[in-house]
Amino acid sequence: MSNVIAMPLTSPAPLNPAWRDVDHASTATWIAVLAAMIGAFMAILNIQITNASLLNIEGGIGTGVDNGSWISTSYLIGEIVVIPLTAYFSRVFSFRLYMLANGILFPLFSIACAFTHDLGSMIAMRGLQGFAGGVLIPMAFTMVLTKLPKAQQSIGLAIFALAVTFAPAIGPTIGGYLTENYGWQAIFFVNALPSAVMVVALYFTLERQPMNLGLLRQGDWVGIATMAVGLSALQAVLEEGNKDDWFASPFIVRLAVVAAVSLSLFIWVELRVEQPLLKLRLLTQRNFGFGTIATVLVGFALFGSVYILPAYLGQAQHYNAEQIGAVLAWTGLPQLLLIPLVPKLMQKFEARYIAFVGISIFAASCFMNIDMSPDYAGDQLWIPNIVRAIGQALVLTPLTSVTLGGVDPKDAAAASGISNMLRNLGGAVGTAVLATVITKREQFHSNIIGQSVTLGRQEVRDRLAQSTHYFMLHGVPDPATASHQAIVALGNSVRQQALIMGFSDTFAVIGFVLAFAAVAILFTRKVQAGGAAAAH
Repeated sequence: MSNVIAMPLTSPAPLNPAWRDVDHASTATWIAVLAAMIGAFMAILNIQITNASLLNIEGGIGTGVDNGSWISTSYLIGEIVVIPLTAYFSRVFSFRLYMLANGILFPLFSIACAFTHDLGSMIAMRGLQGFAGGVLIPMAFTMVLTKLPKAQQSIGLAIFALAVTFAPAIGPTIGGYLTENYGWQAIFFVNALPSAVMVVALYFTLERQPMNLGLLRQGDWVGIATMAVGLSALQAVLEEGNKDDWFASPFIVRLAVVAAVSLSLFIWVELRVEQPLLKLRLLTQRNFGFGTIATVLVGFALFGSVYILPAYLGQAQHYNAEQIGAVLAWTGLPQLLLIPLVPKLMQKFEARYIAFVGISIFAASCFMNIDMSPDYAGDQLWIPNIVRAIGQALVLTPLTSVTLGGVDPKDAAAASGISNMLRNLGGAVGTAVLATVITKREQFHSNIIGQSVTLGRQEVRDRLAQSTHYFMLHGVPDPATASHQAIVALGNSVRQQALIMGFSDTFAVIGFVLAFAAVAILFTRKVQAGGAAAAH
């Protein structure tokens, strides 16, 4: 494949210079790349692996539903903050040492989560787990572009795409199965064996490099500090905003001010310092700018849909964790077959058009879910989930090629950091926005339905009479009590219908967001074979 950047993202020298003279990577090189992909897969998997099991975890550590979502969010905060720092710290501590250290810390913090007994310690351990896991994502991407010859980079990118799209889709499936059969603690032990395989393989295949601790004096520490504070505060606003009615809460207002001031300072610093942490001016480049917009919107939809589906099945259909996982498996499993075929497709068609088709199919799958009813459950989600899997399989590899294909090799590290960070940030924003949409639209639909469900309508009186009769036949001897239970049951039916309609509206939102992503892709240019991709 000729339209992929083939320059190092985090290391100033190639990890294995021998590949420059051959068309095929050695067995040892492929072992190293595949080991890195294990790390990226596990890191992304752990964003969503708790989604189907939150109720079980909340009960285990003694916290309420309102706070339990921090179990996922704290992990995501750690990832978002560390991703743009990875290029810098891998130069300071050496690529090999930095990756091995985080490959060891990631499962250790994961196992520590299983032994927590309160929300505070769980949030701390999940945050540290995310901080270690977030390193593994861009570094796996780096290894594709530094260790594989140009002819094989499309295969490496397809494997990376499998990690990014398949992992969040299959995460709730794995989490649900482990929770129902072995307890929620098993979710956090699942990282141990794959991480051990990864570390051993990388230990023997990555060459040793000296550390460069002198770079610590040249670090953009003001940028690092303002970015870390700003992103953490922003994520906290997104997480707590819906629960606290957004800016009606003084706490949310204060956090929003901290986020706005810190991120504004960060942008100002990055545009002025000689060696910025992130080269934000890259966003003015046409392909990278529009490609990054599409990447953010795809992240919104990818992580948002994986958040919405378990929530719908759990809240509206009362599925347990394992049942939720079985439904979501059909969003993930087809991608195992489809993503490996994408490099072949990219040899025949322009990458931007493949990405456009994939995003459009993804959007169509969301619009298939906008008319859900109380009978709309696992069986009805089967076809939309398979359509979603087809769309997602066609998106990430060509989108990455289009976004990074025109970037100058010397700017590749900065471009990768921006792209990976903003994709995850888009997912965090998507989760928060969709949670708010559910709440607000449920209230809206409940009010609309409630205006029609009045005792002045004969259908309502008939329904209450039938329900009262039913309760009296099933052990409620007092007519007044039976009548009260009938009214309660009718109210519950109204709330369930309003909730389902609220979820339907979120799928419409995701569909429209993806439509904007597809439009953004059309503004990119074809990546030429003689551009950055061919610069060796």
